[in-house]
Amino acid sequence: MAKQKRQKSKNNIKPMHVLQPNSAGIDVGATEIYVAVPDDRSSKAVRRFDTFTEDLHGAAKWLKECGIESIAMESTGVYWIPIFQILDTYGFDVILVNARHVKNVPGRKTDVQDCQWLQYLHSVGLLRGSFRPDQDICAVRSLLRHRDNMVKDASSHVQHIHKSLTQMNLQIHNVISDITGVTGLAIIDAILAGEQDPYIWADLKRPRIKADRQTIVNSLTGDYRSEHIFTLKQTLQSYRKYCQMIQDCDAEIERHLKEFDSRIDLDDCPKPPEKKLKRKPRGNEPTFDLKSHMHRLLGTDLTRIDGISDLTAHVFFTEVGPDLSKFNNANHFCSWLGLCPIKKISGGKILSSHTRPGSNRVAQALRISANSLWNCKSYLGDYFRRMRARHGAPKAITATAHKLARIIYHLVKEQRAFNETIFSEQEKNHQIRLRKRVINQAKSLGLQLVPA
Repeated sequence: MAKQKRQKSKNNIKPMHVLQPNSAGIDVGATEIYVAVPDDRSSKAVRRFDTFTEDLHGAAKWLKECGIESIAMESTGVYWIPIFQILDTYGFDVILVNARHVKNVPGRKTDVQDCQWLQYLHSVGLLRGSFRPDQDICAVRSLLRHRDNMVKDASSHVQHIHKSLTQMNLQIHNVISDITGVTGLAIIDAILAGEQDPYIWADLKRPRIKADRQTIVNSLTGDYRSEHIFTLKQTLQSYRKYCQMIQDCDAEIERHLKEFDSRIDLDDCPKPPEKKLKRKPRGNEPTFDLKSHMHRLLGTDLTRIDGISDLTAHVFFTEVGPDLSKFNNANHFCSWLGLCPIKKISGGKILSSHTRPGSNRVAQALRISANSLWNCKSYLGDYFRRMRARHGAPKAITATAHKLARIIYHLVKEQRAFNETIFSEQEKNHQIRLRKRVINQAKSLGLQLVPA
């Protein structure tokens, strides 16, 4: 029997249609970058450039010569920022992509292949750019993040003050709730001035201090050591230096906020009644009227929402901005925040429906706001308590943060004022469902409910 000829296997996979012919890919590193362009644009489709400013301008000019219009690059650390800014000034459409979304086949990890892989994915339209607000918003965002870092550094110095006092067995920070208050700082200054009579320090007590004079005297009787007093002195100087730097940063943030155009005129808007806040003002709050600026720039007063503070509204403004046109709807916005469950389905079964892990600063601020609603007498407070009783505190915080995000999205996009009465119908339906559930539970136990 004649042998059959072996047929050659044919590759039936058709190449993908190129949607971005004038695209390039950049692999970003700390000291060098690799730039890939289509093969027909240059005799050398991949070039290496140093990360000095002159070399980055040279890379931008070479891309212009190659007729490139759109560029894809990974958001690697902070190395991408100067490259992005220089390419943006040359008029390129630069998109930032998440590194986990553009992984290549294992075993092909080189800088040259990485930039070529980015260029190919971008040319066929498989890359989705990360959200980045306008440059003016980014400037305020950098200042706010810098301010947050200084607040954390200042709080660490407060902890060092506590440590120095504890090493000398001075328990004043356990008697006074805030050692950085007027009384606490006055006592520390007296210690550093050389005074060691606790009865003299006790006279510095303010009327608001609940502890009696003898308790303060006992807390200030300790074992004074020169090395601990020296560390206390330097730590206090560092704390005060950071407090002054935070005030300077507040002035710079306010200067930037004044340069933005207003979405509404506050003089024409009727002022709603002030909310009665039970919380005490925090020591790290801005020194200027942040609430009025956020109302003017966002077009609505987000602090009318229960749990949303001035700082939360400021975080939203600096991380997202007033323009929400880049988000198709509220679902898209909540998905970007990482507050939506991501279902993993295999074989027709749901394997997981957890939220996506991430460090979105707006989502973190909304989670903090949601957690503050546990004792709030409002619809949002009732919703948080119901979710906590049903699913536990962590899931309740995420669900309430998701609801807050949807409310903020619609208020900012439509420039509407917050009106809690719109939740009255939902609350009414909840009461009806609750009544039916209680009646059914009573029937299952052979009982009958009668009106009180």
